[in-house]
Amino acid sequence: MKIALAGAGAFGEKHLDGLKNIDGVEVVSLVGRRLDATQAIADKYGIGHACTDLAEALQQDVDAVILCTPTQMHAAQAIQCMEAGKHVQVEIPLADSWADSEAVLRKQQETGLVCMVGHTRRFNPSHQYLHDKFTAGEASVQQMDVQTYFFRRKNMNAKGEPRSWTDHLLWHHAAHTVDLFAYQAGPVVQANALEGPIHPELGIAMDMSIQLKAESGAICTLSLSFNNDGPLGTFFRYICDTGTWIARYDDLVTGREEPVDLSGVAVSSNGIELQDREFIAAIREGREPNSSVAQVLPCYRVLGQLEEQLAGR
Repeated sequence: MKIALAGAGAFGEKHLDGLKNIDGVEVVSLVGRRLDATQAIADKYGIGHACTDLAEALQQDVDAVILCTPTQMHAAQAIQCMEAGKHVQVEIPLADSWADSEAVLRKQQETGLVCMVGHTRRFNPSHQYLHDKFTAGEASVQQMDVQTYFFRRKNMNAKGEPRSWTDHLLWHHAAHTVDLFAYQAGPVVQANALEGPIHPELGIAMDMSIQLKAESGAICTLSLSFNNDGPLGTFFRYICDTGTWIARYDDLVTGREEPVDLSGVAVSSNGIELQDREFIAAIREGREPNSSVAQVLPCYRVLGQLEEQLAGR
């Protein structure tokens, strides 16, 4: 399986680290914004081809593409990859509008190719462990309390380097929780949002609060901030009928901070690697992957509705 990876930044390297552990997979082309920096990453990982144009990478001998590019490029590039006959995994979010999200699904249905979205929370062992419990009827979600906190008052990426694009609390970071809540508790039937002041330079809200209700009756409260100067990341508190758990990415503890053994949940403890394993397996087996564009589309419908609500439309 020959892969092209577009986006040689902080998250691109996380995928490259995960792909190294999957048998029969070779990254043969790397796309980045600046050729010198892209070539340096290609050399670090032994990738034979580096360029600054996705179209050039698509002309290489590749079976599939993983997109870790800026959010605003995701939908158009996913469609470009499928038009070139390549399977594609788009890092979260699929798009930054409901119309573009629908367009990607239409192209996937037209081509029949694997199109998967990087909703990593579906793959983190912590959330997998709880999903298995919910599926088996051993517990059910009553409430999820989620905090997504960063300190990004300037346009910086996860490595502390300047970004060429602007991140977004609603279309990027809320997408993780909106999809995960539906995955764990059932379809979302009600959603509300409030946002704080708009940043004078970045043009986005730096603080946001979202409420969700599932068809099952479960509720979710999501707090998001780029202003938080404290513990960073996303923390998920699952309040269930038979227990309470707190998930921190790939780790899980009970409500009393007792560690939960996740060693038997999956073949890796790395959610990104597990996500990539699912993408490769779906292509090899000719099946729909978990987190396919069709499966996550309801999340983007909710985000579109919240955007309209915040805009007063």
